Amino acid sequence: MALRILPKTIPRLTNGRHLTSLRTSVRSVSLAANQAVRSTSHLRSLHPASARIVPTFPFTCQRRRQSNQAPSTQGQQGAVQSFPDPDRPDLFYHLFAPPTSLSSTTPVFALSFLETPPPSILSSTVLGWLPASGAGDGAGLNDFVENERFRELMHEAVQSALRDGADEVQKNGAIQTREGWMHIHGTFYNRNIPALGRIGDPDDIIASVRVEDGEIMAETYQPMPSYRLCTSDGVLQLTEGLAARLMEILQARVREEQEQN
Repeated sequence: MALRILPKTIPRLTNGRHLTSLRTSVRSVSLAANQAVRSTSHLRSLHPASARIVPTFPFTCQRRRQSNQAPSTQGQQGAVQSFPDPDRPDLFYHLFAPPTSLSSTTPVFALSFLETPPPSILSSTVLGWLPASGAGDGAGLNDFVENERFRELMHEAVQSALRDGADEVQKNGAIQTREGWMHIHGTFYNRNIPALGRIGDPDDIIASVRVEDGEIMAETYQPMPSYRLCTSDGVLQLTEGLAARLMEILQARVREEQEQN
């Protein structure tokens, strides 16, 4: 599986560096995944390596609608195998064999910042999902499905870290802003960070917060609805303090979900 980025999905991509890195990462993971799939008898009978796997779940670039009901794990198996991203040591692909709540026939990758597999494929700690295609097939950026429940945890973590002054990058940004609204971005790696004094693209702005006298007013935190967890410039990557707080919240949520199950 390699990410096949259509021209309309990369309006800001001016060189091949990010695209090549993204393709290489997913291709490397998929090669290992194909070996895991071939070593699993029930998967081998359903999806021979030479056959094209057609997702039955609508794998398009979208957000999965939130449900008030807890995710159902009845009849679901745990992850078959987990793989680190070759270019992002903080990102992991957890392979789930069918049937799952997302597809009755297609293996699915659950993307996560946690090294251990999530309690379920629909865990709120999962960033989103990608179909695990057979050898030679390509899953494009439009195949990534965002997990709306993860977005809520992300915003909870970011706002909490801003309230506690846990991120030096954002604190320095507030000092430079002095007065007005400050946009929250991720790191400079793999995302489209705007030039100094310029406003970034809506899908790269995580949230906005009011700054007064160089201090962040965390209670004014406003999530950006158009922010995308995964774009042609890369997957979400927070600055150090925000990332550390997110990991704390994700680990706590895993414990909660394990107790519920």
